Amino acid sequence: MRSDEARKILGFSPDSCPTRSEIKAAYRRKAFESHPDLFPAHEKSQAESNFKLIAEAYSSLGSGARSRSPYGATTVRVVRTGVPMGYGKGNRALVTIPFLLLIAGTVSFAGLNAARAYKRQEKMCPSYNPFLP
Repeated sequence: MRSDEARKILGFSPDSCPTRSEIKAAYRRKAFESHPDLFPAHEKSQAESNFKLIAEAYSSLGSGARSRSPYGATTVRVVRTGVPMGYGKGNRALVTIPFLLLIAGTVSFAGLNAARAYKRQEKMCPSYNPFLP
């Protein structure tokens, strides 16, 4: 889809240069107005085709959202989101050591409890078992 057609579908003038947030707001508005679930059954197929057209216009404009630089050239905007990967690498031991201690303590205490229960059972009910010491 050409960008001027996509702008026209989303309600912008063909020569405008909308920002990413304007494109998103226009898409949400148009999608809410033409969502197929809002129409009766006999109009649902037309509404569905309009909705797909709006989604295609949004994807074509959203992937190529551009901004004008003060020098007159058109540039593509690159936006990074999320947490940088550098944070938390030095503190990995501070996070993992307590969990390892919890696991080791749980396993050792479970072993001690099992041994005590076994000895108690052996005292209460002595029996001949060749597999027991």
